[in-house]
Amino acid sequence: MFQGIRELGSHAMDIYDYLVAGTDQRLKDYPLMQSPIPMSIILLCYLLFVLYIGPRIMANRKPFQLKEAMIVYNFTLVALSVYIVYEFMMSGWATTYTWRCDAIDTSESPQALRMVQVAWLFWFSKIVELMDTIFFVLRKKHGQITFLHIFHHSFMPWTWWWGVSYAPGGMGSFHAMVNSTVHVIMYFYYGLAAAGPRFQKFLWWKKYMTAIQLTQFVLVSLHATQYYFMDSCDYQFPMILHLIWMYGTFFFVLFSNFWIQAYVKGKRLPKHDIKQQNGTAVYANGKHQENGNSINHGATNGSTRHENGSSHMGKMKKA
Repeated sequence: MFQGIRELGSHAMDIYDYLVAGTDQRLKDYPLMQSPIPMSIILLCYLLFVLYIGPRIMANRKPFQLKEAMIVYNFTLVALSVYIVYEFMMSGWATTYTWRCDAIDTSESPQALRMVQVAWLFWFSKIVELMDTIFFVLRKKHGQITFLHIFHHSFMPWTWWWGVSYAPGGMGSFHAMVNSTVHVIMYFYYGLAAAGPRFQKFLWWKKYMTAIQLTQFVLVSLHATQYYFMDSCDYQFPMILHLIWMYGTFFFVLFSNFWIQAYVKGKRLPKHDIKQQNGTAVYANGKHQENGNSINHGATNGSTRHENGSSHMGKMKKA
C-alpha cells in the first residue's frame, strides 16, 4: 500500500514539474509566478478566513465602519482597471490585433513584453480584489457572501494564474480586457456607494450593474466561439479558449439566476429595501441607505439612520 502511495506521489510530482516547466519563462521574475503553490496558499487562506475564521472573530464584535478605507480601495481599483485596459489596448488590441485569431507573441519585443506585464498585472488585481470579501466579513455583511461571490473571487485568480503562466496575450486575453473595463464601472459605483447617502441620487443604475456583467460574459463567449468556425488559427493554446468559453457560459447562467432572483422575483432584495406603492417610492422603516461594496438599502456603514413618519408623529402625540 505504501509503495502505491509513493508511486502515486511520484507521478503527481512528475505532472507538477511538467506543468511548471511549460510556463512562459518571461514571467519567471514576476512576483508569485515561480510556482502555483504560493497563489494556492493565498486562496486557501482567503477561503478559510471568509468562511470560518472571520465570522467567528466578528461574532461578538460590532461591525467595523471602514468607510474611508473602502472609498480609497474602490477608487484605487478604478484607477488600476483603467490602466490595465489602456495597457491591453496598447499591447495589441488597439494596435496589431485583428480581434479574431490573434496568436501570442512569444518574442522579447517591447510590445510583447508589455503584454506579458499587463497580463500579470490583471492577474495580480484579482488577488487585490479578495479584499471585497474581507470588507464584507469585517462589516458583518454576511448576506453578501454568497456562493457566486466566493466562487468568482477564488476561481478567477486560480485559473488565471495558469492562463498568464502559459498564454500571456493573444486572443485569450480578450476576456481580461473586457473584465477590466467592467471593473472600471463597477468599482466606481462601489466607491460612490461607500461615500454615503449624499451620493444616493447618482446610484439609480444599481440593477444595470448585473446587466453589464451579463453583457461581459456574452461578449467573452462570442469572441471565443469564433475559434470553432475558423478554417485555421495559429493560437498556441486552444485549451484556454475552451475554458474561456465554458467560463463565460457558466457565469452567464449564474449571474442570470442572480438577476431573476433579485430583480424579477425580488427574493434577494433586503428587507429594508424600497417598497413600491401606487407607483410611488416609499421608505420601509424610514431607511434608505447604502452598504458600500454591495448595495443594501439598510444601514450606511452602520451610521446614518432616519425615523419614519409614523414613529415621529407618535412621539409628537406623546409630547
